[in-house]
Amino acid sequence: MTRLLTLLNCLLICPYAFAQSVSFRTYLNPVIPGDHPDPTLTRIGKYFYTSGSSFNPTPRIYRSTDLVHWQVIAQPVSASWTQYGDSPGGGIWGGHMVLYNEIYWHFFGRGGGSMYFVTAEQPEGPWSAPTRIQVPAGMPSGLGVDNSIFIDEETGKWYLLTKAGRQNNHIVELGENGQPTSVVLDLTWLNPDSEGNPYGWAEGPVMWKHNGYYYYSFAQHLAGAQYVMRSDTLSDEKSAWTIVGQNLFAGPIGTFRTPNHISPAVMLDDRTSWVIAHSYHGSSSWYAHGRQGLLCQVTYNDQGFPVIQYPPNTAVQAPALPSSGVPWTVPKSDMFNAQKLQPEWSFLGYTPEADYSLTDREGWLHLQPYRGSNTVVQIDGEHSYSLITRVDFAPQSSSDEAGLWIINGPETHQARVYITVNSRGQNVLAFRFDRTPYEVQNTIGSIVWLKLVRNEHTLSGFYSADGFTWNQIGQPINAAALDLEQTQFNNFTGNRQGLYVAGKPAFFDLYIYRDAYTKIAAHNPANAFGVSATTSDLRSINNNDWALYAGVEFGGSAYPVYPVSMELEAASASAGGIVEMWLDSIDTGKKIAECHVENTGGSTTFKVFSAEVDSFSGRHDVYLRFLGTGTQELFRIRSFKFSGRYNPRTLVENAPGTDVPRSFSLKQNYPNPFNPITQIAYSVARHGFVSLKVFNLHGQEVETLFEGVRPMGNYTATFDGEGLASGLYVCRLEAADFSASKKLMLLR
Repeated sequence: MTRLLTLLNCLLICPYAFAQSVSFRTYLNPVIPGDHPDPTLTRIGKYFYTSGSSFNPTPRIYRSTDLVHWQVIAQPVSASWTQYGDSPGGGIWGGHMVLYNEIYWHFFGRGGGSMYFVTAEQPEGPWSAPTRIQVPAGMPSGLGVDNSIFIDEETGKWYLLTKAGRQNNHIVELGENGQPTSVVLDLTWLNPDSEGNPYGWAEGPVMWKHNGYYYYSFAQHLAGAQYVMRSDTLSDEKSAWTIVGQNLFAGPIGTFRTPNHISPAVMLDDRTSWVIAHSYHGSSSWYAHGRQGLLCQVTYNDQGFPVIQYPPNTAVQAPALPSSGVPWTVPKSDMFNAQKLQPEWSFLGYTPEADYSLTDREGWLHLQPYRGSNTVVQIDGEHSYSLITRVDFAPQSSSDEAGLWIINGPETHQARVYITVNSRGQNVLAFRFDRTPYEVQNTIGSIVWLKLVRNEHTLSGFYSADGFTWNQIGQPINAAALDLEQTQFNNFTGNRQGLYVAGKPAFFDLYIYRDAYTKIAAHNPANAFGVSATTSDLRSINNNDWALYAGVEFGGSAYPVYPVSMELEAASASAGGIVEMWLDSIDTGKKIAECHVENTGGSTTFKVFSAEVDSFSGRHDVYLRFLGTGTQELFRIRSFKFSGRYNPRTLVENAPGTDVPRSFSLKQNYPNPFNPITQIAYSVARHGFVSLKVFNLHGQEVETLFEGVRPMGNYTATFDGEGLASGLYVCRLEAADFSASKKLMLLR
């Protein structure tokens, strides 16, 4: 009954309930898993932007239309900036993007107390080189670091809110050029040393306006209380402000028990207000995942002071905002087929641009060591996933390594699967965490597939010759120290995952975050409604409950596997029920499978159930919707995975030694007829402009498979006829003075 009332209440109070998928009506925190410290928040038109401290990794700007689904759109500061640090805490502190005078500004601190800004004509960049902000007279302690910007829409003036040391709070007016004017509001009375600093560090100051009042909010420290003071005038007179001397957060406390360092509050058209906050995981065993990004609603009490909702463990009603189709925020798979690195990737510290390239070899990331090593990383925020890469690397000594890894913020613990040479001079494939090593002889050669699987604190390493048949390296390793240990101050950044090289350069063909063909643990959904999770399974499942597993990679031309069926490991003490699988959203997305779960003889007796799936490819969020009757638990789920069809014809080598095409050509697609996916191979005889398009028999363009400049080489394109009618289509290749066409037969 409680579950039913919760659902009915959401349907009644959500004004968009019937216009949007049930997938987006509620959410679970964190909405930005992994390290997102000192968050800020800006609303510009229909978009919301957040950024914050990144420390050693290159900083990122996120964008959203619904405050729940976020995508990285830019890196405002390049890793090649000469002032960038090269130690665990040596990079960017704080970060706030705003729009002022039709220019986008991003303000940030550099560890040590210096403030800078960069500018751009659009949020995606390109961003200018950093400009250092001058310190106004009368501020001997400088500007501090994790600061923010406040724009007073009524006066048109803007201000930098600064914190430098325990007692030095200031509001600094900025001029048109982003530099301070002579107006500085001195708030050192807020947290005086003489009174023992009553508000801790009073750090991370933010400000917003509501109903004619200025609200100035600050955090006790990185995991303490959140305070606020209010005034009807922007003044540095103590008497003008009323301080709330208690924590703003209230309500039921869940996994994230110490939220603070809130962003400015933003108000939506429906008059609800929201902030992004950060918090360490409530369990010390996941402390090293960092201060994760939480979305929290703000209300105002009878006295007009803000009260912020603690993030509970149950589903929370989402803001009344439209989703733009952005998937849930987890690390992103990358086939390295763009001209520049996706903004999800960060470097660790200062990295010259010459030490990485996506153009040295078509479809591969070329990573070169800088001062001995180099890495590209994404935020590691979930408890289970499987990472895959395909690497081309020929080590010559035991100091030469290339592969996958997970590292903690202080960079003291590393879990990695890699190619190297052992102490006996043998080429080996290795899996290692700290001092626990395993290795097998490399009989495959320089181009090898590697896989690193995480299931909670247990890690496993694998290798493959083709990306389809996998062999384990040694035994699973308990890597709890990776997630437990976290030092304070400038080493408190969270775990990162990604690709690395040491000793010599390597080429990487792809990066997969969550492989569809490796077991996906059901007890770690990114978002869910109604269900509960233990450390081993998903349970308390009833009719119309659902769970989301984000960023599942199903393959394509670079990863030549395509799904044909799915397997579900479930237990049921009741009549069971149905598991529907949806891609990207429930009802409004694509239903790919329907699996029937029957009684297994008990809630701890797990059996495997299977179902065929529709054909598709690429990266998707996978939603499981549960259907059944009665009030008893329908079933429990331990894991699920997909079985795939391997199609090596789609795997194109653009490696040294590959046959160089002597002429342009367009091959017949395979398979033909097809339903709905087929592969089209073609050859480019010399560097130049290439166009590959598909038309219907009326000459109308159906899809552009590629249009741009191609180096000489052999290529394969994927054509997905999903949504098209059966019949003949024409694929046309144009390059230089060459043109050719092939007929494609789509059969439903």
